[in-house]
Amino acid sequence: MTAVTDDISGYAFAAGRGDQAAAAAFVRATQHDVRRFLAHLPGVREVDDLVQETYLRAWRALPSFAGRSSARTWLLSIARRVAVDQVRAAVARPRTANLADWQAAAEATPGGVEAAVDEQVVLRGLLDGLVHERREAFVATQLLGLSYAEAAQVCDVPVGTIRSRVARAREDLVAAMAPATPHRHRGRDGTAG
Repeated sequence: MTAVTDDISGYAFAAGRGDQAAAAAFVRATQHDVRRFLAHLPGVREVDDLVQETYLRAWRALPSFAGRSSARTWLLSIARRVAVDQVRAAVARPRTANLADWQAAAEATPGGVEAAVDEQVVLRGLLDGLVHERREAFVATQLLGLSYAEAAQVCDVPVGTIRSRVARAREDLVAAMAPATPHRHRGRDGTAG
């Protein structure tokens, strides 16, 4: 199998050989996608820490990067594993919050999509409502622009599963955006009663 040779993969290969300028270019070219991907995964907290951990793991693995997929896909796979590890660790070690933090969190709870003015807040709320597998596939393909094959590599599932999850995520989003219409009783002539 031949190695993938896009610009980002080129930076990864050079960084793996110790080229510091290529390492910086690799980070500049990928950091937005890594942050965006991690921010949309369910249960993820402290995105900055996870981005940093993703790059730490990537640096250790760069010398063995073989280019079987693009470096971007490879890096997002690492980011996904970092997020899974963070969620597992949080579940294994539940944290307690002091009363002040709890009250602030309760008071900051949004009042619903109708109250949201900012489109990004609305989008985030809609995405948060998706089942995590569907959200992961949707974010990878629709927000980050990965191909279905690349998203399948990142999520470690078959391409058909990604296609299905994206289709179902779209259906879920359309349903979530549909205005609620009141059901009124209709008379025999079909008019609302």
